[in-house]
Amino acid sequence: QGDKPMSLEQAELARLVALNAALRVAARHPSLLVPGALQELVRALAFVRRGIEVAAEIGADTFVGPYCSPVGYLPGRRRTQDEWKWCVEAYQEIGPVCQRHGVTIALEPLNRFETYFLNLASDGARLCDEIGHPNIGLLIDTFHANIEEKSVADAYRTAARHLRHVHTCENDRGIPGSGHVDWDGVFAALSEIGYDGYLTIESFGFAIKEIAAAACIWRDLAPSTDDIAV
Repeated sequence: QGDKPMSLEQAELARLVALNAALRVAARHPSLLVPGALQELVRALAFVRRGIEVAAEIGADTFVGPYCSPVGYLPGRRRTQDEWKWCVEAYQEIGPVCQRHGVTIALEPLNRFETYFLNLASDGARLCDEIGHPNIGLLIDTFHANIEEKSVADAYRTAARHLRHVHTCENDRGIPGSGHVDWDGVFAALSEIGYDGYLTIESFGFAIKEIAAAACIWRDLAPSTDDIAV
């Protein structure tokens, strides 16, 4: 079951499967064969595979998040072509896993203060084009798009062919409609592209201090978390 920890045997099998996938990627990229790099790729692939499995176990058909680079990892430079290729080829390994489990991954571009790797819908669409698997798509979040995009509505048009999930968050992560996100434009764009999936409000309170800290939530975003949900 999804809420039970893996046994030692399951964990070892997951590690070996991820190692096999990582080695196939590394065989084409000798720059991965340095201390620590291959191990990181193995852990990343094992994490994503386990997420797919748990999603399937609980009956979910979509597994979403910024699964290209650790949130908050900012190396002080742009991404490299090697890193881009590693990501493409890693998800080409993951695509068939998604298909077997009936799960789609929706990769999420984040703003520049949370990741250096994937910030724009256009880059996300290009990444999915290069991965070339129907079970790998995009999540576009209005909070991040409001920071990075010239037009939040156009970001959805750009992502249209790969859009699998939507986060409807106000510019300060507060109550949608209380800030300056162009909701009329966003909903018009979603209607135009024929999106009929979920619209999810992603906001944060203080109940889980680690998550509040990771999301840099230092004040109340609304009178209560219920006000955001309603």
